Amino acid sequence: MATTKKPSAALQPKRRAADVAYETLETLISTLQLQPGAQVVEAELMQRTQLGRTPLREALLRMVSTGLIVQQPRRGLLISGIDLADHLDVVQTRRVLECLIAACSARRASEQQRKDILLCAKRMVKAAKADRLDDYMQADIELDRVNHAASQNYSAVKAVVPLIVQCRRFWYAYRHAGDIAEGAAAHLQLAKGIASGDEAQAVAGAERLSDYLQGFTERVIAN
Repeated sequence: MATTKKPSAALQPKRRAADVAYETLETLISTLQLQPGAQVVEAELMQRTQLGRTPLREALLRMVSTGLIVQQPRRGLLISGIDLADHLDVVQTRRVLECLIAACSARRASEQQRKDILLCAKRMVKAAKADRLDDYMQADIELDRVNHAASQNYSAVKAVVPLIVQCRRFWYAYRHAGDIAEGAAAHLQLAKGIASGDEAQAVAGAERLSDYLQGFTERVIAN
């Protein structure tokens, strides 16, 4: 159990309060606990999350800049909506960034990070077999966190994170059309590619994951 927590955590820099606030809001948005189109009420969020006003405001501003939250005249801040047609562009843009990050991680990851990425993917497979969506998503989040740190490509990570949140939210909204076993298998291929240190294999895994996301989106649009 030690490899799932402390070794990889030790490689991460200490997170600021604003980063914790951002991740908290990100989870609420991606799991639809904050619904698309809902108004953002700062006082309610502070009470709900137990976050301070300053880190919460910083997190909200970051989300406005990435499009997860929109600002409208006379209505204030709103959770952005889900646009089916636009989501295909989200997936296609994410594909390019995921391939770049996978290649960087294959080349730059530490031995412990390679082990942790593979372990997270195996947890996703196990959760998918048991149909435990919350466990699946938690392992997915942890895999992304280690993968992003391992890539050391902070520009690509900054660009891809909002897209990942949009994809998670889309998945929660339309999960009846998805197959988490297929998603887990794609993540496992990605993880194995990174763990092997072979950039071509890592990119192939990222492409498979993107194919899964695109196919899922196309099924939703078709229905």
